[in-house]
Amino acid sequence: MSGLAGRIRGADPHRRFGTLRKARDALLEVDGLGGAATLGSRLRIEGRDGPVEAEVAAIDGQTVSAMAFDATDALVSGVRVELLPGISALRPCDAWLGRVVDGLGRPLDAGGPLPFGLVPAPFRSTPPPAAARGRVGPLLATGVRALDCFAPLCEGQRLGLFAGSGVGKSVLLSMLARWSDCDVAVIGLVGERGREVQEFIEDDLGPEGLARSIVVVATSDSPAVLRRQAAFTTLALAEHFRDRGLRVLCLMDSVTRFAMAQREIGLACGEPPATRGFTPSVFAELPRLLERAGPGLAGQGSITGLFTVLVDGDDHDEPIADAVRGILDGHVVLSRRIAERGRYPAMDLLRSVSRTLPHCLDPQADRTRLRAREVLATWADMEELVRLGAYAPGASAEVDRAIDLAPRIEAMVAQGKDDRGDPAQAFADLADILGETG
Repeated sequence: MSGLAGRIRGADPHRRFGTLRKARDALLEVDGLGGAATLGSRLRIEGRDGPVEAEVAAIDGQTVSAMAFDATDALVSGVRVELLPGISALRPCDAWLGRVVDGLGRPLDAGGPLPFGLVPAPFRSTPPPAAARGRVGPLLATGVRALDCFAPLCEGQRLGLFAGSGVGKSVLLSMLARWSDCDVAVIGLVGERGREVQEFIEDDLGPEGLARSIVVVATSDSPAVLRRQAAFTTLALAEHFRDRGLRVLCLMDSVTRFAMAQREIGLACGEPPATRGFTPSVFAELPRLLERAGPGLAGQGSITGLFTVLVDGDDHDEPIADAVRGILDGHVVLSRRIAERGRYPAMDLLRSVSRTLPHCLDPQADRTRLRAREVLATWADMEELVRLGAYAPGASAEVDRAIDLAPRIEAMVAQGKDDRGDPAQAFADLADILGETG
């Protein structure tokens, strides 16, 4: 009660209003709030069909530019605009598990209104201080054999999933959400195709995965600011459960669509395009978002983050992929070539890297992993010659061994979406293929 009384005493008793001067699609210009509104402040505009919420994106003297979260068709110039007090935050609780919400935390499913928790979770927050936050924790079993053996994930690690469209990202995310050894999963679908949302929730995630998850959705037809907000909401929910000491798995699909939404906002506010049309604010926002995942302070839990990146035309060196790769603690490459062969997950075992290696594996498992990579690398070098018939069997014992073992390794890491793997068994099978048992 004393904390509540303190907040009431510290509340600003004044309400501040401005006037809507111009509306251009989702971009709004409001007079009269200069000196009161700050970047990120929330506004409520009176519309014919009800209030419309917006977020301040730029300030110019007494005029502020804001981006609307909802449709602006019912707005007319001259209407009153209220500056909402306080910080922008959610108030989640355990009852949110199993629910589907939008970028503002409003329910999208048929589960009724969401109850409010006692502790606010700010949409925008700073990560724990670098010198005070914990280190990456122990190995996290994902149930995906290719990941567990060749790009193992630790609690509090941040991994990128780099792929073009249609190579199995959504199915891989659902496998991780269902099988990973965590307490809570927060899944952000940013800019997702509307028809695929229910398919992902019902077919891929399933009741078991949904029961311990919160799904945040902003479809591709949502305003840019709501798509961007969905990413902030995903991290805010993950931070809420991390602060309670839980091990949180944060899955976001995709960081690229978050960057595209930020680019739309920046261009609408007059920001100049820079690298391949992306505005400078995109590259400023990416680390602010991604650094929020990771270990918490002493006594807190951790956020293990997996963020998908849509590579434009399978170009893994395009600006967003390059920027994200430099921020995260490893990357997994999903290959269209492998997907076309029918091996799923279509993970390129040689191009995928976990920056927690080799310390996250015991010495024996790491030796097995390295020997398997040697076999696969030899096969990758000689594959074309072998298929063309230009290699004579017996010319090299190393190549002959790779020709024999590489297909067996590929078969071992292949999985269906209901085929849950075990890391210990996966390494035992890999050692058996390499002839290291006993």
